[in-house]
Amino acid sequence: MLVIESLQVAYDGVPVVRGIDLDVGAGEIVCVLGPSGGGKSTLLRAIAGLVAHEGHVTVGQTPVDGLSADKRGVGMMFQDSLLFPHLDVAANVGFGVRPPAPQRVEHMLELVGLGGFGPRRVDTLSGGQAQRVALARALAPNPQVLLLDEPFGALDAVLKAELVLDVQLLLREAGVTVLAVTHDRHEAFTLADRVAVLREGQLVQVATPAELWERPIDGYVARLVGLSVLDGVAYPPDGLRNSPSGRWQLRVTGHAFSAGHYLVSGLVSGSPVTYVHAGPLPEVGATIGLDPV
Repeated sequence: MLVIESLQVAYDGVPVVRGIDLDVGAGEIVCVLGPSGGGKSTLLRAIAGLVAHEGHVTVGQTPVDGLSADKRGVGMMFQDSLLFPHLDVAANVGFGVRPPAPQRVEHMLELVGLGGFGPRRVDTLSGGQAQRVALARALAPNPQVLLLDEPFGALDAVLKAELVLDVQLLLREAGVTVLAVTHDRHEAFTLADRVAVLREGQLVQVATPAELWERPIDGYVARLVGLSVLDGVAYPPDGLRNSPSGRWQLRVTGHAFSAGHYLVSGLVSGSPVTYVHAGPLPEVGATIGLDPV
């Protein structure tokens, strides 16, 4: 449904996106994962026709190189909802639908769980509701491909986790083809069928979340997906244990609680490490031993 070939973008002669090749099948959700400033948003904007690019983009069976953004058959949703403050919810959702189709607008609002919200002013919406309206607006013209540019990044952690799950189920039910970008591995793993890892404008590995977790291609990918790399070996959090006379010495930098376990984060020779802790929690700044399980 979406084919990207040798896509390149440069700003003032400086390469930002470097020779991207990627296929997204019909109804598939692919998420590009990478750090901030790595070219993720630029990639989406090139596909959407918002920035000039070299290489080729095909949507459906149609090459769209040289076409304006409104003729490419893609919809785009941004991190900020960017709703029009002078329009009500229904007018925002129907903005790109021609000719006007009130029934389509109401269907989209029902799809995102906001049936009956059409007359509401957008400044009365919560952050999550505003993002749902933005999603409905992106879907209303029935695009062949939906592009998501860190659409949950401005939400708090609890709302974000809830909305990611809701949106994933909604998109799968609707059979929408999606290319999303994020720097959040949890978001990528929850949302996507496949994850494409981006490093300095280049794709270094494209795989399912399980494959990335079990077989990262290198240390960069391993750390990005949440593994700890020690002596060239990648360990999941439950693959390490604290031990008084451990093989490695870890300086503790923080604690968290997840899935019924305490997670301790720290540094081993400057390398970030996270593991499942047993026993009383060490103080931040303490040094403890680690061993493989």
